[in-house]
Amino acid sequence: MQSLLPIAADIGERLRQRGETVAISESSSGGLISAALLAVPGASAFYRGGGVIYTPQAFRGLLGLTKEDLGDMRSSTEPYARLLSRTIRGRLRADWGLCETGASGPNGNPYGDAAGHTCVAVCGPDRFEVSRTLETGLSDREDNMRRFAIEALDLLHAALA
Repeated sequence: MQSLLPIAADIGERLRQRGETVAISESSSGGLISAALLAVPGASAFYRGGGVIYTPQAFRGLLGLTKEDLGDMRSSTEPYARLLSRTIRGRLRADWGLCETGASGPNGNPYGDAAGHTCVAVCGPDRFEVSRTLETGLSDREDNMRRFAIEALDLLHAALA
């Protein structure tokens, strides 16, 4: 967690200075993204909320999405991450949406992605969207969770630059 705090603090400061907010949808990082942002003093000024979208129940209950909303899309892809970043942003009325979706390990996911695979996405004002994929090549669940959270925070940090 310590390795996430400096970038989370900088993100919080940038959001506060801009008067903007963020909402988080994460899965394989298990809440580490939200925890890092919430560790920043005064987080209520910029953190709208978030959810660990780890099961179909969370997908439906927290995001209000259905299989029909996905079409041909599947979890742990960049298009899926972009959809969830847009959805959480809209549901929580935030300026920015951040999503992480992947397979932390020690095994891969049911979709054929190996452990250490994640996709992250950020959406923001003026239809801004960006996404990327990280493949760590590792099966260490805890290490991957930390790396996934860093990857997501790094993408948000870059978007706010």
